[in-house]
Amino acid sequence: MSDPTLFDAIGRSQAPEVWEALARWRAAGLRFVLASVIASRGFTPRKPGAHMLIAETGETAGTIGGGAIEHRVLLEARELLAAGGTTMVKKHLTQELGMCCGGEMAVFLEVIEPAPRLLLFGAGYIARPLAALAAGCGFEVTVVDERPEWAASERFPDACVVCRAPEDHLRELVTRAGDYAVVATHDHAIDQRLVQELLRRPLRFLGMIGSVPKQRKFALRLRARGFSDEQIARLRTPLGVSIGAETPEEIAVSAMAEIIAVRRGMPGPRRWTPRQAPTEGRDDAPGQAAEASAPSVHEKSEP
Repeated sequence: MSDPTLFDAIGRSQAPEVWEALARWRAAGLRFVLASVIASRGFTPRKPGAHMLIAETGETAGTIGGGAIEHRVLLEARELLAAGGTTMVKKHLTQELGMCCGGEMAVFLEVIEPAPRLLLFGAGYIARPLAALAAGCGFEVTVVDERPEWAASERFPDACVVCRAPEDHLRELVTRAGDYAVVATHDHAIDQRLVQELLRRPLRFLGMIGSVPKQRKFALRLRARGFSDEQIARLRTPLGVSIGAETPEEIAVSAMAEIIAVRRGMPGPRRWTPRQAPTEGRDDAPGQAAEASAPSVHEKSEP
Protein backbone atom coordinates (compact mmCIF):
# COMPACT_ATOMS: atom_id res chain seq x y z
CA MET A 1 0.00 0.00 0.00
CA SER A 2 1.69 3.22 -1.17
CA ASP A 3 -0.40 5.86 0.61
CA PRO A 4 0.80 6.08 4.26
CA THR A 5 -2.16 8.29 5.24
CA LEU A 6 -4.62 5.70 4.00
CA PHE A 7 -2.66 2.97 5.78
CA ASP A 8 -2.80 4.96 9.04
CA ALA A 9 -6.56 5.55 8.72
CA ILE A 10 -7.17 1.85 8.20
CA GLY A 11 -4.94 1.10 11.17
CA ARG A 12 -7.00 3.37 13.41
CA SER A 13 -10.24 1.69 12.43
CA GLN A 14 -8.69 -1.72 12.97
CA ALA A 15 -7.20 -1.15 16.43
CA PRO A 16 -9.61 -3.15 18.60
CA GLU A 17 -7.03 -3.62 21.37
CA VAL A 18 -7.51 0.00 22.47
CA TRP A 19 -11.27 -0.22 22.78
CA GLU A 20 -11.18 -3.70 24.28
CA ALA A 21 -8.70 -2.54 26.91
CA LEU A 22 -10.74 0.59 27.59
CA ALA A 23 -13.88 -1.47 28.29
CA ARG A 24 -11.95 -4.01 30.36
CA TRP A 25 -10.13 -1.41 32.45
CA ARG A 26 -13.33 0.56 33.07
CA ALA A 27 -15.06 -2.62 34.24
CA ALA A 28 -12.12 -3.35 36.57
CA GLY A 29 -12.21 0.16 38.03
CA LEU A 30 -8.70 1.07 36.86
CA ARG A 31 -7.42 4.61 36.47
CA PHE A 32 -5.68 5.17 33.17
CA VAL A 33 -4.57 7.84 30.74
CA LEU A 34 -6.06 8.20 27.28
CA ALA A 35 -3.45 9.67 24.91
CA SER A 36 -4.85 10.98 21.63
CA VAL A 37 -2.98 12.41 18.66
CA ILE A 38 -4.94 15.60 17.93
CA ALA A 39 -2.68 17.32 15.41
CA SER A 40 0.27 16.54 13.16
CA ARG A 41 2.28 18.29 10.47
CA GLY A 42 4.71 16.79 8.05
CA PHE A 43 5.81 13.18 8.17
CA THR A 44 4.84 11.62 11.51
CA PRO A 45 4.40 8.00 12.62
CA ARG A 46 0.72 8.50 13.49
CA LYS A 47 -1.96 10.96 12.43
CA PRO A 48 -4.82 12.64 14.33
CA GLY A 49 -7.23 10.08 15.72
CA ALA A 50 -4.61 7.60 16.89
CA HIS A 51 -4.98 6.57 20.54
CA MET A 52 -3.01 4.89 23.27
CA LEU A 53 -3.99 3.85 26.79
CA ILE A 54 -1.62 3.82 29.78
CA ALA A 55 -2.94 2.16 32.97
CA GLU A 56 -1.83 2.90 36.51
CA THR A 57 -0.60 -0.70 36.61
CA GLY A 58 1.90 0.07 33.82
CA GLU A 59 -0.01 -1.88 31.17
CA THR A 60 -0.50 -0.17 27.81
CA ALA A 61 -2.74 -0.66 24.80
CA GLY A 62 -2.30 0.81 21.33
CA THR A 63 0.48 3.08 20.15
CA ILE A 64 1.00 6.64 19.01
CA GLY A 65 3.99 5.69 16.89
CA GLY A 66 6.73 4.42 19.16
CA GLY A 67 10.16 5.95 19.47
CA ALA A 68 11.02 9.08 21.41
CA ILE A 69 7.58 10.67 21.12
CA GLU A 70 5.89 7.66 22.69
CA HIS A 71 8.55 7.51 25.41
CA ARG A 72 7.86 11.16 26.27
CA VAL A 73 4.11 10.53 26.35
CA LEU A 74 4.61 7.57 28.70
CA LEU A 75 6.63 9.74 31.09
CA GLU A 76 3.98 12.46 31.03
CA ALA A 77 1.22 9.88 31.54
CA ARG A 78 2.85 8.51 34.69
CA GLU A 79 3.16 12.01 36.14
CA LEU A 80 -0.44 12.74 35.21
CA LEU A 81 -1.69 9.60 36.95
CA ALA A 82 -0.15 10.92 40.15
CA ALA A 83 -1.51 14.45 39.77
CA GLY A 84 -4.74 13.96 37.82
CA GLY A 85 -6.17 16.24 35.15
CA THR A 86 -5.01 16.77 31.58
CA THR A 87 -1.90 17.86 29.72
CA MET A 88 -0.58 18.34 26.21
CA VAL A 89 2.62 17.03 24.65
CA LYS A 90 3.56 19.00 21.54
CA LYS A 91 6.93 18.24 19.96
CA HIS A 92 8.92 18.67 16.77
CA LEU A 93 10.10 15.12 16.27
CA THR A 94 13.51 15.96 14.79
CA GLN A 95 14.47 19.25 16.43
CA GLU A 96 13.30 18.36 19.95
CA LEU A 97 13.40 14.57 20.08
CA GLY A 98 16.08 13.61 17.56
CA MET A 99 13.74 11.45 15.48
CA CYS A 100 14.16 11.13 11.75
CA CYS A 101 10.52 11.77 10.86
CA GLY A 102 10.81 15.53 10.54
CA GLY A 103 7.25 16.43 11.46
CA GLU A 104 5.38 17.75 14.47
CA MET A 105 2.85 16.00 16.70
CA ALA A 106 0.46 17.17 19.38
CA VAL A 107 -0.81 14.54 21.82
CA PHE A 108 -3.55 15.28 24.36
CA LEU A 109 -3.48 13.28 27.60
CA GLU A 110 -6.34 12.94 30.06
CA VAL A 111 -6.82 10.79 33.14
CA ILE A 112 -9.89 8.57 32.92
CA GLU A 113 -11.21 8.05 36.41
CA PRO A 114 -13.32 4.96 37.16
CA ALA A 115 -16.94 5.49 38.07
CA PRO A 116 -17.10 5.41 41.88
CA ARG A 117 -18.83 2.31 43.23
CA LEU A 118 -21.52 2.59 45.89
CA LEU A 119 -22.27 -0.60 47.80
CA LEU A 120 -25.70 -0.27 49.37
CA PHE A 121 -26.49 -2.93 51.95
CA GLY A 122 -30.26 -3.00 52.40
CA ALA A 123 -33.07 -2.42 49.92
CA GLY A 124 -35.64 -0.64 52.06
CA TYR A 125 -37.47 2.66 51.87
CA ILE A 126 -34.39 4.90 52.06
CA ALA A 127 -32.25 2.69 49.82
CA ARG A 128 -34.55 3.10 46.84
CA PRO A 129 -34.27 6.92 46.45
CA LEU A 130 -30.63 6.83 47.57
CA ALA A 131 -29.74 4.36 44.81
CA ALA A 132 -31.53 6.51 42.23
CA LEU A 133 -29.76 9.67 43.38
CA ALA A 134 -26.36 7.95 43.42
CA ALA A 135 -26.82 6.58 39.90
CA GLY A 136 -27.82 10.04 38.71
CA CYS A 137 -24.62 11.43 40.26
CA GLY A 138 -22.45 9.00 38.33
CA PHE A 139 -22.03 6.20 40.86
CA GLU A 140 -22.07 2.54 39.92
CA VAL A 141 -24.60 1.24 42.43
CA THR A 142 -24.96 -2.28 43.82
CA VAL A 143 -27.87 -3.04 46.17
CA VAL A 144 -27.67 -6.14 48.38
CA ASP A 145 -30.61 -7.60 50.30
CA GLU A 146 -31.77 -11.15 50.96
CA ARG A 147 -35.48 -10.34 50.76
CA PRO A 148 -36.72 -10.98 47.21
CA GLU A 149 -39.74 -8.71 47.57
CA TRP A 150 -37.40 -5.79 48.33
CA ALA A 151 -34.34 -6.74 46.26
CA ALA A 152 -36.28 -6.53 43.01
CA SER A 153 -34.74 -5.07 39.86
CA GLU A 154 -37.89 -3.06 39.09
CA ARG A 155 -37.40 -1.15 42.37
CA PHE A 156 -33.80 -0.33 41.42
CA PRO A 157 -33.72 0.11 37.61
CA ASP A 158 -30.35 1.92 37.66
CA ALA A 159 -28.53 -0.46 40.01
CA CYS A 160 -27.14 -3.97 40.09
CA VAL A 161 -29.38 -5.85 42.53
CA VAL A 162 -28.04 -8.84 44.47
CA CYS A 163 -30.70 -10.90 46.26
CA ARG A 164 -28.52 -12.50 48.88
CA ALA A 165 -27.71 -12.23 52.57
CA PRO A 166 -25.54 -9.08 52.82
CA GLU A 167 -23.00 -10.75 55.12
CA ASP A 168 -22.53 -13.66 52.72
CA HIS A 169 -22.12 -11.31 49.78
CA LEU A 170 -19.63 -9.09 51.61
CA ARG A 171 -17.59 -12.10 52.69
CA GLU A 172 -16.88 -12.94 49.04
CA LEU A 173 -16.79 -9.38 47.71
CA VAL A 174 -13.45 -7.86 46.72
CA THR A 175 -13.70 -4.21 47.71
CA ARG A 176 -11.51 -1.40 46.42
CA ALA A 177 -9.99 1.54 48.26
CA GLY A 178 -12.15 3.93 46.25
CA ASP A 179 -15.44 2.23 47.14
CA TYR A 180 -18.30 3.89 49.00
CA ALA A 181 -20.51 1.77 51.27
CA VAL A 182 -23.76 2.54 53.04
CA VAL A 183 -25.31 0.19 55.60
CA ALA A 184 -29.10 0.45 55.75
CA THR A 185 -30.54 -3.01 56.38
CA HIS A 186 -33.76 -3.89 58.21
CA ASP A 187 -31.91 -5.45 61.15
CA HIS A 188 -29.55 -3.67 63.58
CA ALA A 189 -27.68 -6.89 64.31
CA ILE A 190 -26.92 -7.30 60.61
CA ASP A 191 -25.86 -3.65 60.48
CA GLN A 192 -23.45 -4.26 63.35
CA ARG A 193 -21.79 -7.24 61.72
CA LEU A 194 -21.53 -5.48 58.36
CA VAL A 195 -19.97 -2.40 59.94
CA GLN A 196 -17.42 -4.51 61.80
CA GLU A 197 -16.30 -6.14 58.56
CA LEU A 198 -16.38 -2.94 56.50
CA LEU A 199 -14.28 -1.04 59.04
CA ARG A 200 -11.48 -3.55 58.41
CA ARG A 201 -11.40 -2.57 54.73
CA PRO A 202 -9.76 0.58 53.27
CA LEU A 203 -12.91 2.12 51.79
CA ARG A 204 -13.21 5.73 50.67
CA PHE A 205 -16.49 6.12 52.56
CA LEU A 206 -18.51 4.14 55.09
CA GLY A 207 -21.89 5.43 56.24
CA MET A 208 -24.82 4.01 58.19
CA ILE A 209 -28.41 5.17 58.38
CA GLY A 210 -29.58 5.64 61.97
CA SER A 211 -29.96 7.90 64.97
CA VAL A 212 -27.51 9.39 67.47
CA PRO A 213 -28.49 6.82 70.16
CA LYS A 214 -27.86 4.02 67.66
CA GLN A 215 -24.48 5.52 66.80
CA ARG A 216 -23.59 5.64 70.51
CA LYS A 217 -24.47 1.98 71.01
CA PHE A 218 -22.57 0.91 67.90
CA ALA A 219 -19.48 2.91 68.85
CA LEU A 220 -19.37 1.41 72.34
CA ARG A 221 -19.80 -2.10 70.96
CA LEU A 222 -17.06 -1.52 68.42
CA ARG A 223 -14.70 -0.30 71.12
CA ALA A 224 -15.52 -3.39 73.19
CA ARG A 225 -14.55 -5.51 70.17
CA GLY A 226 -11.14 -3.88 69.94
CA PHE A 227 -11.70 -1.13 67.40
CA SER A 228 -9.81 2.09 68.05
CA ASP A 229 -11.48 5.50 68.23
CA GLU A 230 -9.77 6.38 64.95
CA GLN A 231 -11.32 3.34 63.29
CA ILE A 232 -14.73 4.03 64.82
CA ALA A 233 -14.61 7.62 63.55
CA ARG A 234 -14.49 6.30 59.98
CA LEU A 235 -18.12 5.26 60.35
CA ARG A 236 -20.26 8.20 59.26
CA THR A 237 -23.45 7.97 61.25
CA PRO A 238 -25.99 9.43 61.58
CA LEU A 239 -25.43 9.62 57.84
CA GLY A 240 -26.34 12.88 56.16
CA VAL A 241 -26.11 16.63 56.48
CA SER A 242 -28.52 18.64 58.63
CA ILE A 243 -31.48 19.64 56.46
CA GLY A 244 -34.29 18.60 58.81
CA ALA A 245 -34.94 15.46 56.74
CA GLU A 246 -37.97 13.37 57.69
CA THR A 247 -39.20 11.34 54.71
CA PRO A 248 -37.14 8.51 53.13
CA GLU A 249 -36.61 10.70 50.08
CA GLU A 250 -35.38 13.63 52.17
CA ILE A 251 -33.08 11.39 54.20
CA ALA A 252 -31.69 10.03 50.92
CA VAL A 253 -30.96 13.58 49.75
CA SER A 254 -29.23 14.33 53.05
CA ALA A 255 -27.14 11.16 52.82
CA MET A 256 -26.24 11.77 49.19
CA ALA A 257 -25.10 15.29 50.03
CA GLU A 258 -22.53 13.92 52.50
CA ILE A 259 -21.37 11.29 50.03
CA ILE A 260 -20.85 13.95 47.36
CA ALA A 261 -18.99 16.17 49.83
CA VAL A 262 -16.50 13.38 50.49
CA ARG A 263 -16.16 12.64 46.79
CA ARG A 264 -15.34 16.30 46.08
CA GLY A 265 -12.93 16.63 48.99
CA MET A 266 -15.14 18.80 51.19
CA PRO A 267 -15.17 18.42 54.99
CA GLY A 268 -18.10 16.50 56.40
CA PRO A 269 -19.90 16.90 59.73
CA ARG A 270 -17.98 15.96 62.86
CA ARG A 271 -18.84 12.65 64.48
CA TRP A 272 -19.31 11.44 68.04
CA THR A 273 -16.85 8.89 69.46
CA PRO A 274 -17.01 6.96 72.75
CA ARG A 275 -16.41 8.90 75.92
CA GLN A 276 -12.90 8.58 77.32
CA ALA A 277 -12.29 8.10 81.05
CA PRO A 278 -12.22 11.65 82.53
CA THR A 279 -8.86 13.06 83.47
CA GLU A 280 -8.32 14.40 86.99
CA GLY A 281 -10.45 17.43 87.57
CA ARG A 282 -11.97 17.30 84.10
CA ASP A 283 -14.89 15.68 82.36
CA ASP A 284 -14.53 16.97 78.83
CA ALA A 285 -15.01 13.76 76.88
CA PRO A 286 -13.67 13.81 73.33
CA GLY A 287 -16.44 14.06 70.80
CA GLN A 288 -18.99 15.90 72.95
CA ALA A 289 -18.99 18.88 70.61
CA ALA A 290 -19.20 16.56 67.66
CA GLU A 291 -22.22 14.86 69.18
CA ALA A 292 -23.92 18.19 69.66
CA SER A 293 -23.32 19.15 66.03
CA ALA A 294 -24.33 15.83 64.52
CA PRO A 295 -27.27 16.05 62.10
CA SER A 296 -30.66 15.16 63.50
CA VAL A 297 -31.53 12.18 61.34
CA HIS A 298 -34.53 10.07 62.27
CA GLU A 299 -34.08 6.46 63.18
CA LYS A 300 -34.22 4.62 59.88
CA SER A 301 -37.65 3.85 58.54
CA GLU A 302 -36.64 0.61 56.92
CA PRO A 303 -39.15 -2.26 57.19
